[in-house]
Amino acid sequence: MAENSGTDDEAGVFRALADPTRRQILEDLRGGELAAGEISGRFTISAPSVSRHLGVLKAAGLVRERRDGNRILYTLVEERLAASVGRFLSMVCPEQIVLRHQRRKNESGESTE
Repeated sequence: MAENSGTDDEAGVFRALADPTRRQILEDLRGGELAAGEISGRFTISAPSVSRHLGVLKAAGLVRERRDGNRILYTLVEERLAASVGRFLSMVCPEQIVLRHQRRKNESGESTE
């Protein structure tokens, strides 16, 4: 049952990533924390629509929000995004695990023979 929960949890990440507006929001947040109004100002869609997109991203654990007075500030949760996509790629492309292991060995100076 715990395995299903993790799968459902990651499905939420991929559902969130399926929308180009949400992907653009994540890309914008790579530069650092942004206020909801700043994010909304970057799009031609309505502020309530952007707010819904931010809610989906938050529910998926891809963004974190905090209040600063009357502003809501959003931050990208990079580790969540990387872990979810990384696990998926490892399942679909298991050779990536071997390549990653070899790269770590090379970086640490160990012999690959």
